[in-house]
This record gives sequence, structure tokens and C-alpha cells, in this order.
Amino acid sequence: MIPSGDSAGLLRRDKTNYVIQSVTHAFDVLEQFYGEGDELGVTELSKRLKLHKNNVFRLLATLEARGYIEQNKANENYRLGIKCLLLGRRFIEHRGLVRQARPILIDVTRQCHESTLVAISRRDGVVPLDAAEPEDRVVRIALPIGQTLPLHCTALGKAHLAFDGDEQARAVLPETLERYTPNTIVERATLLAQLEAVVQDGYAVDMGEYFEDITAVAVPIRDYTRAVVGSLAIAGPCYRMSRERINVELSQLALAAGRELSHRLGFNE
Repeated sequence: MIPSGDSAGLLRRDKTNYVIQSVTHAFDVLEQFYGEGDELGVTELSKRLKLHKNNVFRLLATLEARGYIEQNKANENYRLGIKCLLLGRRFIEHRGLVRQARPILIDVTRQCHESTLVAISRRDGVVPLDAAEPEDRVVRIALPIGQTLPLHCTALGKAHLAFDGDEQARAVLPETLERYTPNTIVERATLLAQLEAVVQDGYAVDMGEYFEDITAVAVPIRDYTRAVVGSLAIAGPCYRMSRERINVELSQLALAAGRELSHRLGFNE
């Protein structure tokens, strides 16, 4: 049960017991760069934060090692690093992706009476961000929104592997892949051959390879930089998602939806 009123407020206040002070100080350092001037030194940061210079230096060194802060070697002052820009860009892209995808997901679901999803890649997996469900189906699939799904055995993941041009993602695939169902491809060479066919077809298919009773077809989503920023899938119970239906109907719907969403994100073929 979700607490409300005073109980909800108490729950929020209790979370302060779990705050890590060193992490808070690190964010305090980053937030000092919001104001005027793009560079600050250790002494100035120490005065602003009322922290010992040694503590400030250790925080800066940690943030610099992770790419969130960088040092100007000419004057030894510090400024925001490239990781801050990348985080901000990814946030904007993801919010824009979901916002632009929502009406398209609803429209595709209305046409095919199956669930549709939009997802992004995350390191060694893919994460669905949003979905639309058919209201006229008694049997629906459980949508894994927010869950990290494997790349090698989901249509959403295979769309990323096939189209995003990241050779490193494919290079690190082990020779033997994890099996989830009897249909999972577990040999790296077999998967790579399938990915070549995916590029030719323009879409990826998962025939009960991760969830045994679910089939999906997915296409890549590109933005104005021509980079793959997500994938869009149509998914449903295997008994409704025959290979013939995928080839004739669902793949065409997915391809059209992928083109439309990519166009809305600024991609021009």
C-alpha cells in the first residue's frame, strides 16, 4: 500500500537517514559550477563549501577520474567535464524519445491490437521506457518497463546490436550466450549471422527466446545525428504472432513506426 499524507511525509523524511555524506559533498562541488564563471580553484571551492582544502581536492580528484570534472593545466583551476554534457544530452534525448514515441505507440497498438514498446540500450542490456497496451485483448503480456533485458535474445536488444554500429558491443559477446528458453540462440557465431540478416530485413525478431511464450519484432530508432538512440517493438503471445503475420503485417507496421519516430527526432535518410 502506498502511504499518503503525514505517513508519506514521514517516509520521505526517513530517507535522509540513508544519505551518504561524501556523495552529497561531491554533488555540492558540481553544483558550484552552476553560477557565473566556468572555472574554480580548490581555495575558492573550500571557502564556498566550508570544507578543508584536502577534502575538496580528494572530491575533485574523484570526479576528475570519472570524467565529471577536468582541470585546466594552464591555471590549475577546475571546470565541468564532458561526462556532465553527456548526461544532460542523454536526459534530453530520453525525455524527447518517450514524448515523441507515445502517440506512435498508441497508434500502432490500435492498428495491430498488440503491445508496443520503446526502449534504450544500457551497457550490456536494453531497457523499455514506455509502452502501449491493447484494451480489446483479454490475454495481454506483462510489460517489463524499466527492467534491463538481455541484448542477444530480445528483439529490442538485437535491433541495437544489428544497427547501432558499435562493433565493441558485438565484440564482447561471449562465445556461449546465456540460455533463457529452449529457443534462445546460445552460439555467438549463430547470433552474428542472424544480425547480418536483421540488417538486410530492417527489423529483428525474437521468437520466444527470452520469454518463452512471447514473440516480438523490433526496429531501430535514430535521431538527428543518425545514431541509434532506441528501438521500437511490437510484442504479443506467440500464438498470435506467427512468422507469416510478422513478415506480412507486423514488420511493416514496426518499420513505418520506426521511420516516423526517427523523423520526429530529426533523422533524415
